[in-house]
Amino acid sequence: MFRRPLIGKHRLRSSRSAIRCVHIQSPPPPHLSELSLLADKCTSMRQLQQIHAQMIVSATINDNFAASRLLSFSALSLHGDLIYASKLLNSVQQPNMFMWNTLIRGLAISPDPSEAFFLYIKMRRIGVTPGKHTFPFLLKACSNLQSLTSCKQLHTQVVKVGLDLDLHVVNSLIRGYSVSCSLKDARQVFDEFPDKNVNIWTTMVCGSAQNNCPEDALALFDEMVAQKFEPNGPSLSSVLSVCAQSGCLDIGEKIHRYIQEKVLETGVILDTALVNMYAKNGALVMARNCFNNMPHKNIVTWNAMISGLAVHGHAKEALDYFHELERHQVVPNDRTFVGVLSACCHAGMLDFGWKIFKSMRSVYGIEPKIQHYGCMVDLLGRGGRVLEAEELIKEMPWKADLKILGALLSACGSHGNLEVAERVVKKMIVLEPDNHGVYVVLSNMYADVGRWEDVLRVRGIIKDGSLTKTPGWSIVGGE
Repeated sequence: MFRRPLIGKHRLRSSRSAIRCVHIQSPPPPHLSELSLLADKCTSMRQLQQIHAQMIVSATINDNFAASRLLSFSALSLHGDLIYASKLLNSVQQPNMFMWNTLIRGLAISPDPSEAFFLYIKMRRIGVTPGKHTFPFLLKACSNLQSLTSCKQLHTQVVKVGLDLDLHVVNSLIRGYSVSCSLKDARQVFDEFPDKNVNIWTTMVCGSAQNNCPEDALALFDEMVAQKFEPNGPSLSSVLSVCAQSGCLDIGEKIHRYIQEKVLETGVILDTALVNMYAKNGALVMARNCFNNMPHKNIVTWNAMISGLAVHGHAKEALDYFHELERHQVVPNDRTFVGVLSACCHAGMLDFGWKIFKSMRSVYGIEPKIQHYGCMVDLLGRGGRVLEAEELIKEMPWKADLKILGALLSACGSHGNLEVAERVVKKMIVLEPDNHGVYVVLSNMYADVGRWEDVLRVRGIIKDGSLTKTPGWSIVGGE
């Protein structure tokens, strides 16, 4: 005789009671707004899929608002899934403009931003007219791709639908052209737009600085102030960030003087932007002064100081700041360790570098990224531990890029390790077949040990393969 099944801790006593249990009504599904709220609070795709299933069962998935919340998470969250988001959009009978824009936005910031253009083409083919929010996302994709052609094509579309006077669209056009190295087109859009605001002025100043036109950037900044467009904290931070990246110390100093003359309230973000600008430009005395005068600092501030010192060869001081960070119980992040490991490379502190690298995972719970592995390969290579550096590359969860392989090949050249060099060259040629720089290094290494037949063989490969030297390419660092 079979045992009767259990429900919870209670045994069914009769078939009648079993029937009654079967007919017990389950709780009603959550209301539409409750499901949408749950979708906004998801922390993983698994949770989202459970809510999606509940929406299907309760038929709330047919509501565009509910479906849009699912789409927002899967397209925009760090824990999302763009393939899932695409399937969601395809399953909706009549997606609204918000849903199209959400997926375009997600694709624009994805590893392959060109997918945003294909979705836009699909949207246009079925007769959907883009809105004013569509083009800023598409132009973000242009900026990420640095595609001037795509930017011009989208500019044409903007004019066709009559959005060439929209502030946000025009601002995105100026940025897109600037990032795509067409300052002339950016300036034309800027000059022809009648109702400029502080954001558009800021974008044009940043664009000029990014394109190595500091005089134009300074003149624009002066004109902006003269026309009573007083830059605010976010706009000043943006310009200072560009000054840090493009080496425009003059503009950064002028902005600092402007802040002091106007007695502007700065705050952590703007103060950090000043520290970063001075540190990246090598004005380390001013960077220290700004850093020391800050009443409040965050991890970005500490990172700017540590990285700036490391890049300019002040390794010991960079490590002192790291120890100070720990004493203040500030939790470091992955960028902190890039700066610290770079400092270890400059100082040749191999043992300490290994300790820091291992502590990332064991002490701080931070998974090392390819930049951290690159620093360690460089550090091991400089210390002559070429085989260990090669083994570390094999342990990486990613394929090594030219920069990491270049660092290893440079170490092979410095320490005369031909065996590893031959293996590295094979991998580098797969990644960049037309670059003969790696063969030149290998040929020189053969010549150093008198292997003249191998020298002739390698030179024959260079000649017969019609390989050309990549302009500006250096074996040190791979670029």
